[in-house]
Amino acid sequence: MAEAYAATTHQAPEAAAGPRSTSELRSARVTACLVAAVLVLVLGVAAILTTRMTGLVAALWGAGGVAVAGWLRGPRSTEFDAAYALFITVAFATANVLVGNSLTQTAMFTVANMLEVATAVFLARRVAPQGFDLSSLNGLARYLLAVPLVSPLPGALLAGAGLAAAGLGEFRHSVETWWFGHALGLAVVGTVGLSVTSERLQEWRRPRRLLEAAAILLGMAVVTAVAFLQSKFAIGFLITPMLLLAAVRLRLFGAASAILIVALGAIAGVMLETGPVVLGAFSMVETKLRVTQLYVLLGCVPILLVAALLDERDRLAAAAQAGQLRAEAASAAKSRLLANVSHEIKSPVAGVIGIGELWASGQLGPVSPTQAEMSEMLVRTARQVEALANDLLDVARAEAGRVAVTLRSVDLDGLAEDVRRAVAVRPESAGLRFVVEPAQDRLVALADSVRLSQVVTNLATNAVKYGRSGGVVIFRLSRPDAETARIEVIDRGPGISLEKQTELFEPFNRLGMEKSEIEGHGIGLALARRLAELQGGRIGFESRPGDGARFWVDLPAAQA
Repeated sequence: MAEAYAATTHQAPEAAAGPRSTSELRSARVTACLVAAVLVLVLGVAAILTTRMTGLVAALWGAGGVAVAGWLRGPRSTEFDAAYALFITVAFATANVLVGNSLTQTAMFTVANMLEVATAVFLARRVAPQGFDLSSLNGLARYLLAVPLVSPLPGALLAGAGLAAAGLGEFRHSVETWWFGHALGLAVVGTVGLSVTSERLQEWRRPRRLLEAAAILLGMAVVTAVAFLQSKFAIGFLITPMLLLAAVRLRLFGAASAILIVALGAIAGVMLETGPVVLGAFSMVETKLRVTQLYVLLGCVPILLVAALLDERDRLAAAAQAGQLRAEAASAAKSRLLANVSHEIKSPVAGVIGIGELWASGQLGPVSPTQAEMSEMLVRTARQVEALANDLLDVARAEAGRVAVTLRSVDLDGLAEDVRRAVAVRPESAGLRFVVEPAQDRLVALADSVRLSQVVTNLATNAVKYGRSGGVVIFRLSRPDAETARIEVIDRGPGISLEKQTELFEPFNRLGMEKSEIEGHGIGLALARRLAELQGGRIGFESRPGDGARFWVDLPAAQA
């Protein structure tokens, strides 16, 4: 039935109007209605004949579940609703006639059943206008609360009142039997019908998955038969583990199918008076039946929620994995773009720098003071662009894992002094004091001297830019523990606000300083952290607004 409905229920109007004609679609819908009606007829006759000893109301009614599932899977159109209701009405009436019910009983039961099915469809469409997603915990819970719990009540009351008025049954007994039996059918058979999807069918077509499903459901059938159809071996305790196995391995469709097997076996055991020993304490078949129905409803149906939760987890995991793959592809594309842009920028910038230096030196002719100033500004700006291109290239290489790192023993005292001298001679460092505070003992780290110098220079450059109001930049060396060597860069500037600290190492994020007079492109810290990680180290920081910032690089210590 699921495949029959696939042609009419899961296509956009544009797709439906494409290669398939209107007559073909109408024929497919009529076929789907006919298939559902035949299933309702067969299940109705089987339910009435096998459970009639408890009264005129069947104890397990799967026909309603099939009817509701088929209706909900169909398209929402007046034409389909009318045709489907007509087919199902004929099926219910025919089933009642075939089992020997009188015309009055046939009319009453048919109206009661159609009232139940129509109520279920109405409630389902009101609760979930876009359709139930039974593969989610919320969707399944909404279905179970809206359809099996409420929709059997109108039909149960009508049938109970009719049977009581005709003297053919006690009102309360008839209502209870109807509600329990039909609620079971809607909860289990309805879930089976609604949980069948094209994706699930494709998955089960694989021989290995099909064999696993067959083995689990066959094992469920064997355990159910031994538990409910004989009294010698008490193995009812295996029912719950088998249901959980079906939920874990086969998800919602498999769990619902397994519960259906349990329901059939349990009801059959009551009819044949071969149920578990626990039911032996009850003398009346009706009481045994009610206990069995309660067991299936309260003890087995909740397993469906476990299966839905696992289905939802699978979907979220698949979405997360797809998102990760897209993010990785985007990151790789971005890295390639950065590398290409950097290469394209470096060549013309080198030419600009060369021309600017020739112009400033007077080799291109006499230079006036204004021209000399302009040429120096040109060279300075071009070198800033060159530095940006180099940083972009390093970022691209670092993210792609193509940065060559050679680890050897590096004297951190000497490296700090070299960085201090290089930064101190820059024009923007004028008026600042640079201090190196060595460790008590000579400090040696296992690192790449060139890349580590680049990291510390980036930290010192930031300290000069953002902390120059403090008047001093400190390079402090220490050993936090026996296996770690640390170099710190400290400034006494305004510090970093708490709300900005979480964004500190994001590339191209200048924390709102892009509107200030401070130059920069916002990738220095991101690059420094990546380079530190490539050397087996890490970067950390501490900062309080108004009290400066302290950045440190921890690296594996080496023997001095």
